[in-house]
Amino acid sequence: MSKIKLIVGLGNPGSEYEATRHNAGAWFISEIARAYNIQLKPDKKFYGICGQGRIDGQDVWILFPTTFMNDSGKAVQALANFYKINAEEILVAHDELDLPSGIAKLKTGGGHGGQNGLRDIIACLGNNKNFHRLRIGIGHPGDKSRVTGHVLGRPSATEKKQMDEMIDEASRVLPDAIKGDWGKAMNRLHSFKA
Repeated sequence: MSKIKLIVGLGNPGSEYEATRHNAGAWFISEIARAYNIQLKPDKKFYGICGQGRIDGQDVWILFPTTFMNDSGKAVQALANFYKINAEEILVAHDELDLPSGIAKLKTGGGHGGQNGLRDIIACLGNNKNFHRLRIGIGHPGDKSRVTGHVLGRPSATEKKQMDEMIDEASRVLPDAIKGDWGKAMNRLHSFKA
């Protein structure tokens, strides 16, 4: 398995979106920056806020695209091309309707499942789907017509606590994932429930 060189957290920029479920990937990036003492700063050429640091001896870039979700690929492509990072060396953290709140799963490859950030990243990487994903559960509202409001809504206090605990756990399995030990990272993360 390839080592991870770039971790991307998806979300929308601006204070009105900051606390919404759709920004779960951005919350993950904030937690990594805090936990591993990585300084984040805006960088226009990468269309986002990014920083470089070391996680368990491995040099890693972390990135929050400040384009809107639907244009996330532009930032990923810009940074990956500049530093010659392959799709297989990228981990994208994003909100996932098909998992309940407090659950996260690691996955390699696959389609976009209707997630517009993933859709754009796949297109910008030349239709390459072989990057890794951290799927952060936000639960499903039960009806398709309520999805947009749910995704762009704020989680309840209980939900937010579960998500924070799960994001903390995901950041703890990161050293194994980064080294390419996906089996170990998955076993630990997939058995965790907030």
